[in-house]
Amino acid sequence: MDLFRSHVLVCAGTGCTSSDSLKIIEKLESQLKEYNLEKEVKVVKTGCFGLCEAGPIVIVYPEGAFYSHVKLEDVERITEEHLLKGRVVKDLLYKESVEEDTIKAINEVGFYKKQQRVALRNCGLINPEVIEEYIAFDGYQALAQVLTEMTPEEVIDVIKKSGLRGRGGGGFPTGLKWEFTAKAEGDQKYVACNADEGDPGAFMDRSVLEGDPHVIIEAMAIAGYAVGANKGYVYVRAEYPIAVKRLQIAIDQAKEKGLLGENIFGTDFGFDLEIRLGAGAFVCGEETALINSIEGKRGMPRPRPPFPAHKGIWDKPTLLNNVETYANVPQIILKGAEWFSSIGTEKSKGTKVFALGGKINNTGLLEIPMGTTLKEVIYEIGGGIPNGKAFKAVQTGGPSGGCIPAKYIDTPIDYDNLISLGSMMGSGGMIVMDEDNCMVDIARFFLDFTVEESCGKCTPCREGTKRMLELLEKISEGKGVMEDITKLETLAKTIKSASLCGLGQTAPNPVLSTLKYFRDEYEAHVNEKRCPAGVCQALLQYTVVAELCKKCGICATKCPVSCISGEKGKEVYAIDTEKCIKCGACLSACPFNAINRK
Repeated sequence: MDLFRSHVLVCAGTGCTSSDSLKIIEKLESQLKEYNLEKEVKVVKTGCFGLCEAGPIVIVYPEGAFYSHVKLEDVERITEEHLLKGRVVKDLLYKESVEEDTIKAINEVGFYKKQQRVALRNCGLINPEVIEEYIAFDGYQALAQVLTEMTPEEVIDVIKKSGLRGRGGGGFPTGLKWEFTAKAEGDQKYVACNADEGDPGAFMDRSVLEGDPHVIIEAMAIAGYAVGANKGYVYVRAEYPIAVKRLQIAIDQAKEKGLLGENIFGTDFGFDLEIRLGAGAFVCGEETALINSIEGKRGMPRPRPPFPAHKGIWDKPTLLNNVETYANVPQIILKGAEWFSSIGTEKSKGTKVFALGGKINNTGLLEIPMGTTLKEVIYEIGGGIPNGKAFKAVQTGGPSGGCIPAKYIDTPIDYDNLISLGSMMGSGGMIVMDEDNCMVDIARFFLDFTVEESCGKCTPCREGTKRMLELLEKISEGKGVMEDITKLETLAKTIKSASLCGLGQTAPNPVLSTLKYFRDEYEAHVNEKRCPAGVCQALLQYTVVAELCKKCGICATKCPVSCISGEKGKEVYAIDTEKCIKCGACLSACPFNAINRK
């Protein structure tokens, strides 16, 4: 086996790949050959490091030098100065990783300091396309232990005692779901993985599949043994080409090594796995719609009961968990239920992966112990709000969740706390909003998404969400009356209670939570015909601030409808608000901040 003095880890997740990280890898390898270093330095193509804002990321070990925003033209300097001459290129390092000429370890950087990686433990650490690297980090040891030392009942008992709950949104106890499927009668059983991640701004499952696909294969094989299934399906959206490619490579490698197929580890247990591609329908995140899609039918939910544990894929008992839930399983088996249950809170054990986005400095992927506060996530891990703006709210759970206002920023994150605030954990999207966000517009945005994604099977969701969206658009355009707010609230509660599946039942959450915490903004839109955040275009008014106007006329030259008048150098310019189309061209053009928008 070749031994290398240095390893250069380069992120090849979707985010960094879109910023030419694959070309960076190619150039690194070319440069190493040019300097005859290819036998001394190893380039490792990894999954996501998490800190997407800093990408493309390159980390050089053993020094732990954390290079951020790496460009193709930086590769030659890194190769020549660092890898050849041993001198770290300090001006290319991530700014927070250097302190008084000392290079911090990555886990000492603010973004990583409070994280605890379980589901993401191998992401950014191994090459996901090389099975030997997964095996070197205890890969498939849990499967070996389960098949050679444990009964199916013992496996389920460990999962139950761990306190692991479903990470896909509902938070149902995983061990109970496994037990129900194991006890269900059937000549054939299936294990399925929900990788149909459809929330706007969410990329947790994608990153696990891109960075550590073997953990899902191992976990699903363990689940198959526990519930009595010999066949599994991973349902993943086709918009995740890198995840699909790496998962297929991992499946092929596992089969080649005898870790999938018949007589795994010399036992009489056999398990096979295949990928099913989804077309990107948000409703297919709901388990029965997903099952219909796997069967080749239109992705529409079925009434429950019967639940999939008794009547799932092709009416056979089926165990269905999402990617993150499975990613915890091998570590629970290896380290024990007590270890996992010691992390988190009393009712929410373990860690949770979040995709942090919106008005936040450190956008990216993070994994924290349950019970970490929103404040710690936003200000310590997330690095606070850009441009000194005030934090206003955070949306958790995507279109199914709700907006949590700033006054609850000290809330510990767990399933029950988020639900009590009118939101939910969901799959793990976390969108931060600042003072410039209009909460009526936020509710409209998420409801517009839900209307587009409704499958149309049940009337409350199909028709009710459209009526809610119409009311929100009416209010946003300044045409609303107070009665509309009452109608909106009544409709939301009706749809929540009457819809067939989780999509319709949770669709009103963004509206109900913003009405609960930001009703004054709705009332300002209706009573004052004013958007306090200055977002809703129909309610905006542009004026020239006389004392700031330099009489230069730049604003007038940029106006597409010639509604700005004045004589250059002689008089303050004025905007005809009747003619103004509220495009904002004048605001963008004025270098003196003399245009006021409100």
